[in-house]
Amino acid sequence: MSISNITVFMPSVLTLIGIPGLESVQCWIGVPFCIMYLIAMIGNSLLLIIIKSEPSLHEPMYIFLGMLGVTDIALLTSVVPKMLGIFWFHIPEIYFDSCLLQMWLIHTFQGIESGILLAMALDRYVAVCYPLRHAAIFTPHLISQIASVVTLRAALLVAPCLVLIKFRLQFYHKTVISHSYCEHMAIVKLAAGNIQVNKIYGLFVAFNIAVFDLSFITLSYIQIFITVFRLPQKEARLKAFNTCIAHICVFLQFYFLAFFSFFAHRFGSHIPTFIHILISSIYLLVPPFLNPFIYGAKMKQIRIQMVKMFHS
Repeated sequence: MSISNITVFMPSVLTLIGIPGLESVQCWIGVPFCIMYLIAMIGNSLLLIIIKSEPSLHEPMYIFLGMLGVTDIALLTSVVPKMLGIFWFHIPEIYFDSCLLQMWLIHTFQGIESGILLAMALDRYVAVCYPLRHAAIFTPHLISQIASVVTLRAALLVAPCLVLIKFRLQFYHKTVISHSYCEHMAIVKLAAGNIQVNKIYGLFVAFNIAVFDLSFITLSYIQIFITVFRLPQKEARLKAFNTCIAHICVFLQFYFLAFFSFFAHRFGSHIPTFIHILISSIYLLVPPFLNPFIYGAKMKQIRIQMVKMFHS
């Protein structure tokens, strides 16, 4: 595929190349991606149905889990259909504004997911360290406020990326994105002008969302572990710890993949491009795919309700 060297003013259409270097086998790569997408959609939908239909699960921990499921469904839907369109049906073109919208949705939903994980960590912190005050603190009103703040924070932090690209980067020396979806830096690198402001703001968003959230999550779990190990009875320690295992697994796989993808892109210049793209795609697909399995396996209440659903 040839790439034009002519400078273009505000191109109306961009081209997503998919996975550079693996174009000949993209149709086969799309198969596991599609399977993971379908399983993630079904698994998260089942979690939402179980949480909504079972009154005993209308507690903060499960409500946050439901929010996480909605976010995962929205994130995958904003990425995978277009990705499969490139892999299977050779439809790489995307309108410039649609590309910006996809970029905003992807990074916003990732920010929302990170915020929900922080809220879940704080919920477990209060539940373990201040169990008698948990119900009084995590009221339905507070949960609604947390959901609003988490959503607005992510949406407003990512929104300037759209403005900076739309109004500062008006000339482009490429219209082909070497990626399978519209990622922020992949778009910025097409521009012919000064992209430093866009790069700096992208790092600012990543730092404010990921590093801020991860720091408080880590502090919450340090305090949780200190409290759990001080409990006098072994059974009480195990019960308190078991309520956190699923959350810990989700935190670890989400942030591990996030930082692995981030550092691979920033400092892995010697790594082939197709590896970068595969890592980025896996980072988007794997957490929503694994989350229903983790919570279904580790949370007894979810497991019981799922068994009831399939045996009723």
